[in-house]
Amino acid sequence: MSEPVMRRTQSGLASTVARKPALRVHSPLAKALSLCSVLSMLVLAAAPLQAETSAPEAGYAIESPKAVHSLLLDVVNTGERLVAVGDRGHVLYSDDQGQSWLQAKVPTRQMLTSLFFVDAQHGWVVGHDAQILATTDGGKTWTKQFEDLEREAPLLDIWFKDLQTGYAVGAYGALLETTDGGANWEDVSDRLDNEDAYHLNAITAVKETGLFIVGELGGMFRSRDWGQTWEAVEDKPYEGSLFGALGTDAAGTLLVYGLRGHLFRSTDFGDSWQQISLNTPNNGPLEFGLADGTLLRDGSVAVVGHGGTVLRSTDHGQSFSLINRPDRLSLAGVTALDNGNLILVGQGGVHLAASTGADLGQQ
Repeated sequence: MSEPVMRRTQSGLASTVARKPALRVHSPLAKALSLCSVLSMLVLAAAPLQAETSAPEAGYAIESPKAVHSLLLDVVNTGERLVAVGDRGHVLYSDDQGQSWLQAKVPTRQMLTSLFFVDAQHGWVVGHDAQILATTDGGKTWTKQFEDLEREAPLLDIWFKDLQTGYAVGAYGALLETTDGGANWEDVSDRLDNEDAYHLNAITAVKETGLFIVGELGGMFRSRDWGQTWEAVEDKPYEGSLFGALGTDAAGTLLVYGLRGHLFRSTDFGDSWQQISLNTPNNGPLEFGLADGTLLRDGSVAVVGHGGTVLRSTDHGQSFSLINRPDRLSLAGVTALDNGNLILVGQGGVHLAASTGADLGQQ
C-alpha cells in the first residue's frame, strides 16, 4: 500500500487534514469501514482468487467458483432474490434464499462497496474509481453508468428515492446526484459545508423527514428537502469516524455508528442524541467497530461489524441484543431471509445465520 492513511483509523484521522489527493484506497472493507488501518489487515486474510471457470472477457469481472467465499461488502434482499457485491467486481445473486449463488456479468474488476435497489429489478452499485453500475434485470447483468479515474478514490454508499433521483457519497467529500436514473451524474459536493473534504461514509433516508449523511471525524449532514440543500449537524455526539447511518421505521428516528462500538440514536433528525449502551455477554463494553446496518421488513434492525459482531433491535434501536460469532470474522453487510434468518457478508464471503446472527443450530 502506498500510504498508511487508510479509510478509518483508531484516531479517526483526527490530525489528518491535508491528505494526498491521489490516495488510492485498498482497505478490504472499504465501504463499511472507511479508510482504516484496522481493516487493512484483512487484505492479508482475504483468500486469493482461484482460477476462473472460463476465459475472462476484457474489462469484466473474472468468473470464479470461489467468489462466494471471497471478500463481500454489501448484500440486499430485493424481494425476489438476494444480491451481494464485493472485491474484484464480484456481484453474486441467489434465487433460493442463499443456498446457492450465481455470479453476475459485471463490467469491472474494481472493488464494489455498496448497492441499493428501488424495486426487484432496478438497482445500482458503487465502488472504486468512483464507479457506478446499474441493473434492470434484478442483478443478473450490469452496465457502467459512471466512473472518474482521476478521483483515484472510491464511492462508498448510494441511495435512490425512485427510478430517477439518486445520490452517491464517497471519499474526499464526494456527493454525486442523478435526476435521470443514472444516465448523467453531477458532482454536487459543494452543497455540503465540508471544506476539508472529509470522507462521507454513508447516506440514508429518515422516515418522513429527509436524508442523512455521516463520515469521518463524526461529520453529519442532513437534508430536509431530500437532497437539494444540506446543513451540517453542529451538535455532534462523537468526534470519531462514523461508518454507517440507518433510519428506523419510526418517523424522524435514526441510528449512527462507528469506531469501537459507538452507536447513537436520535428521534428528532439529529437535533439530540442518546448513546446506546452495548455490552458483550461477559458484560464488558463492545470494543469492535460497527460497519453496516439494515432495517428489516418486520421493522427490526440489524447492525454488524468487526469481530463477528451482530446486533439486533426490535424497539426502533432503543436497545440491542449482541453476539460475537465464534469465527470473529469481520462483517460488512446484513439482510434477512423470508424465514427471519440472516445473510451476513464480509470476510470469508457469505454466511447463513439464525435471526440472532448465531450459526444455524447454535443459537
